[in-house]
Amino acid sequence: MELTLKVRKSFAESFNLDLDCTASGSQVGIFGASGSGKSTLVKLIAGLERPEEGEIWLDGECLFSSKRGINVAPQRRCISLVFQDACLFPHLSVEANLRYGYKRSGVGRRSVDFATLVSVLQLGELLGRGVNRLSGGERQRVALGRAILANPHLLLMDEPLSALDDGLKLQIIHYLKRAGERFGIPYLFISHSLLEIRLMTDRVISMAGGRVLAQTTPEELARERMGGSQVGYINVLQLEKLRKMGGLYVYRWGLEELFISAGDEEPMAVFELSSRDIILFTRHPEAISARNLLKCTVVDTFPSGNKVGVELRCGHETLIAEVVVQAADDLAIQARNEIYAVIKAASFRRLS
Repeated sequence: MELTLKVRKSFAESFNLDLDCTASGSQVGIFGASGSGKSTLVKLIAGLERPEEGEIWLDGECLFSSKRGINVAPQRRCISLVFQDACLFPHLSVEANLRYGYKRSGVGRRSVDFATLVSVLQLGELLGRGVNRLSGGERQRVALGRAILANPHLLLMDEPLSALDDGLKLQIIHYLKRAGERFGIPYLFISHSLLEIRLMTDRVISMAGGRVLAQTTPEELARERMGGSQVGYINVLQLEKLRKMGGLYVYRWGLEELFISAGDEEPMAVFELSSRDIILFTRHPEAISARNLLKCTVVDTFPSGNKVGVELRCGHETLIAEVVVQAADDLAIQARNEIYAVIKAASFRRLS
C-alpha cells in the first residue's frame, strides 16, 4: 500500500491540518495525542471530509485533487472503516451484519471467503446472535469481519481498542494481526496508545497539532519517547507458565526463569515491564530482596531526554532498562559490558 497525502483543512476553532507525506507498507500506524488530527485524517482519506486543497492518492489512484476537480465518493473508494464504537446494525444478527459487508463488494473483488473469515475471527458460534447480546470484544470482532468482507483496498481503524480493557485489547490485537496476515489487506491503525501501535504496526507516522512530526518505526518511537514518558519504555514479554512456588508464579522467558507475583493458572501469558523497574548492577549483588536476577550483556545505549536507555541481551531475549545520565557515567555502561538486571516480582503487569 502506498498512500500519498498532501492536503490542508482548516476549522473554525483555529485547528489547521496541514500534511505532506507518503505512507508505505501493509501495517502503518498513525500515532498522536487527542487533538493531533488523527480522526480528521481518517475522514479525509475515507471521503467523509473534504480538504480545502491538495491531493490524496492510494496505490496510484487519485481519490481527491482540488486542482483536477476530483473527489471520489466514499462508497467508491474501496476503503473500510472500523471505529471505537463497532457501529453494528442493531436490528440485524451477527451473520446479517457480516454479509452486509460482503454484499458491498462486487463479485469480481470477492477475494475473502465468508467461511474462512468466520473461522479466522472465531465467529461461528456467534452467527445467530443479535448484536445486543455480544460483549465489547465480540462486537469489535464482528465489526472487523464486516469491514474485511467488503474486500477493501485499505482498512482504516480509528482507535478501535480504546473502549476495551487491557485483556480484551490483547485478544482483539491477536485477531486483527491474524486477519491482516491471512487476507493481506493493508491497514492504517490510528491510536494514541504507543503500546497498541507497537503491537499492531511496523511503520508509524507521528502527529501533533495537525502536522507530521516524524515517520519512523514503532520501536524507534518508543525509545525516543522513553525519557519524557511517565511509564518509561514498556517491555512486552510473552511467557510460558512453569509452576507455582512459595506464593509466586514461575514463568519461562527464553532461557531464563522469571518469578512473578501477578500470575495465574493460564499456560501462556503476556506481561509488561517498565524500563524504570529494572535496577542495574555492574557486579553480582551479594543479597537482594528482589526475586529476579538476570545476567545480561549491554548491546547498546541511546539517549532519551534526560535519561539513557540501555538495551540488554538476556540469553536470547532483549530488555530495555533506563538510568539517568549520571548513573550511566558512574557505572561506565557501554556496549559489550556484562551487567546484572534486578527486577521485583511485583513489577510485572499482566496484559493477557
